[in-house]
Amino acid sequence: MSDTRLNSIIRAFESGKAAYTAFAKLDKQTAIEMSDAPYDGIVFEMEHNPYDVSALGDALQYMLNRKQIAESASVSPRVTPIARIPANGVEMNQAFAKQVLDRGAYGVVWPHVATVEQAYNAVASCRYARPKNAPLYEPKGARGDGPATAARYWGLSMPEYYRKADVWPLAPEGEILVGLMCESTEAIENLDDILSNVPGIGFILIGEGDLSQQLGLPRQYEHPEVLDAMRRIVDTCHKHDVVVGNPHTTSKNHERLVKEGYRFLMSAPQRSYGVVGAARELAGY
Repeated sequence: MSDTRLNSIIRAFESGKAAYTAFAKLDKQTAIEMSDAPYDGIVFEMEHNPYDVSALGDALQYMLNRKQIAESASVSPRVTPIARIPANGVEMNQAFAKQVLDRGAYGVVWPHVATVEQAYNAVASCRYARPKNAPLYEPKGARGDGPATAARYWGLSMPEYYRKADVWPLAPEGEILVGLMCESTEAIENLDDILSNVPGIGFILIGEGDLSQQLGLPRQYEHPEVLDAMRRIVDTCHKHDVVVGNPHTTSKNHERLVKEGYRFLMSAPQRSYGVVGAARELAGY
């Protein structure tokens, strides 16, 4: 499966490796630079930065490197682009996911997901509807049908796109990742139920910033109380064999995060090249 993968983040997961990623701004020059960066994927940040699907469409095009395409005979970008949308889980806003996927993004990161209902909505929003008697029916797909731009970006016919545009790992051949951010005590309390009852979650990303705020320890990421809350998330994800991610990976904490079982490792783009290059070397890449 890995040899035919379009999504490099999923390829890393299926190979038993950690996926190295970073947040990226929505502009052309950043997209060009990140397309050659030592990453498996990047996350275009649209929660705290402006939500602009036109800019996302441009950035996705600039992620394509013609030399890489010619040499690899693959039409997909080597560094896989996904997007963090502005809607919190409680807002149940499916339109944001639909629009970024229709532009060609390979996944969606959902902020502030804290309940089974919110998690179900997140996965369903990234799936097309299926007949009720079809395999893998649940979560019931809620994504509207408008695949032309995304299929073109993925380099596929529309029938091919329909086959691949499903969420992994629920659909083994799916190329879309659904990442849920766990960033509150409510989310921690409900995480076991979420992972028990909602198939199709590609990874859980810990939101240390908001979580530490709620604990009264803003951005004190090494504080024992914050670390204990994070360990609860990691342990629950490991119990359900779901990838867990950390958004503040640095050269100082990388070794600890790998030992603790984090497999979606994010660094800030402004310090990305040195940090992630060193991290990948430590990881044996």
